[in-house]
Amino acid sequence: MTQFQTTLPTILTQQLADRGSVSPVKVFAQDETRLGLLPVVRRRVTACGVQPVATVTYQFDNFYLYGAVEPTTGASFFLELPYLNSRAFQVWLDGFATTFPDTLNVVVLDNGAGHKAKAVRWPANVVPVFLPPYSPELNPIERLWRDLKDKLADIPVTTIAALSEAMCAIIQHYSHAALQALTSFAYFVHAVEAVQKALYG
Repeated sequence: MTQFQTTLPTILTQQLADRGSVSPVKVFAQDETRLGLLPVVRRRVTACGVQPVATVTYQFDNFYLYGAVEPTTGASFFLELPYLNSRAFQVWLDGFATTFPDTLNVVVLDNGAGHKAKAVRWPANVVPVFLPPYSPELNPIERLWRDLKDKLADIPVTTIAALSEAMCAIIQHYSHAALQALTSFAYFVHAVEAVQKALYG
């Protein structure tokens, strides 16, 4: 177990104690993923010596899916945006804060430049907690991105609009239970439970 996994309950408790908020608390895992028309390579079972055949569209068009999932409940917020930068992140951040207005929302996220830019204005009901550098394996939402891309790999699309439509259909089909099952890393859930106990008994 890494130091971050061990100390996350303390980090969360300190962040919330500094806020002195009495609002209910939600803890989300946040990230972005790039989706584009370059082929998604996956293994396939074929007869011995037979190469798998698939129709692909080799283009460089892409967009980014920004998202956050609460691993303890499966609550989520997603937004498709054209760029990966601080301006796009601010658009997502403002939408996220508006979606969960009645809670204090802790967002565990990576150290991307767009997340730490001086221009980013954190809403009053959103608290950032940054992961250690270069540690995507600690972010529960990474499992969702992998599952999403596995599903998209089986859908032939030829335009970025068709890819967006296919992605939206898949995202909307995930239930809270499915998102919870994909993202409920034991260390993350344990940390949230410890914080809830410390705050509310």
